[in-house]
Amino acid sequence: MRTKVCARGGLRRLGALLMTGCLLWAGEEGGRAEYVGGTVNLLRKGASGKILTTDERAMIFESGKNRIEVPYDRINSLEYGQQVSRRYALGVVVSPLLLMSKKRKHFLTVGYRDENERQQALVFRVDKDDIRAVLAALEARTGLRVEFQDEEARKAGRGGGG
Repeated sequence: MRTKVCARGGLRRLGALLMTGCLLWAGEEGGRAEYVGGTVNLLRKGASGKILTTDERAMIFESGKNRIEVPYDRINSLEYGQQVSRRYALGVVVSPLLLMSKKRKHFLTVGYRDENERQQALVFRVDKDDIRAVLAALEARTGLRVEFQDEEARKAGRGGGG
């Protein structure tokens, strides 16, 4: 019986260690990303930068001199897919060249309410090597579960393909 308790405790510790590692890894360098579009005028479409998740109060996207901070408690949706979400694509002008590319893309849509309680959205294309860490960190910080567009996105976002 004691062996089972230790084994379970060991698995929990290993899981916690892996999650912490993901959070630290995502935050140290930041998840490399490109702003694809959304409702924020401060950023230009195609702006390259990093999604930082180490701040305890807000997700930060830094691109050159521009910086967007979205408090975790204002984020109300996280969606991941290999296409821009249909729900947001209508309101976001996305380059047709980006959508027609054969290369697998990893899109993260962050929905949130601004200080005036208006719904806002940020759509990022996240680097394939950073997407899993960014998703894990955002789930941990916001308490939300990432919505996956389809089973293929679920596999890619959870480490089953990519």
